[in-house]
Amino acid sequence: MSVRILAVGDVCGEPGLEFLDKRLRDYRKENAIDFVVVNGENANVVGITPRQADRILHAGADVITLGNHTWTRTELQPYLDERRRILRPANFAPQCPGKGINVYHTDFGDICVLNLMGRFTLDTNTDNPFVIADGYMEEIREKIILVDFHAEGTSEKRAMGFLLDGRASAVWGTHTHVQTSDACVLPKGTGYITDLGMTGAVHSVLGIDPEQSIGKFFGDPPQRYNAAKGPAKLEGCVFMINPETGRCESAEGVRLL
Repeated sequence: MSVRILAVGDVCGEPGLEFLDKRLRDYRKENAIDFVVVNGENANVVGITPRQADRILHAGADVITLGNHTWTRTELQPYLDERRRILRPANFAPQCPGKGINVYHTDFGDICVLNLMGRFTLDTNTDNPFVIADGYMEEIREKIILVDFHAEGTSEKRAMGFLLDGRASAVWGTHTHVQTSDACVLPKGTGYITDLGMTGAVHSVLGIDPEQSIGKFFGDPPQRYNAAKGPAKLEGCVFMINPETGRCESAEGVRLL
């Protein structure tokens, strides 16, 4: 029997958190989802607090992944060391709090989750994610391997997908908040989508109030981002994975309104 994995796109602000509270557990039950990974790095619009992380886990996530806003909320740093179910990108320096990879025990076998961050245009002081990913694949022994690659460039994400094709069970992109239409199984058996999309306000610019975003492009002075209001959505992808081989059998983008 296949294992059903749900990967959920970046949660953005209170609208995204509320949508998870109301819908994730029911969706998980109705669709027999076995394991859920949620990217939570925008739960506070920019960054995430420990309280918001707990809220995402309570809503039905098994693991939270992060990205370039990991260090925005300093109170998160001890939380990263205390909790196994939240990951920050593995290619941050080793002295940084938390872990970028972990193994989770389930009724259908162990699952390894790896969180990585791209370097193209993100201007971050990180190790090369391709070198890090390649090295981990030589060490991981679990059959089911899931990779959240938090990156800007579509070419960088697709290149990572092909690097890990046949080695990871599923690779998905986060960060750009716009769901791509390329959910598929790559030639060697890895499920893939360039970007999951986001979980937040429908009528927004990447989850942000449209007027504020327009003002930024007009040249308004910088200010703290505000999450847009109104109806919300959840975007992500469901991967069907064979637990015996670790190969993906299907990948399908999802959008809940």
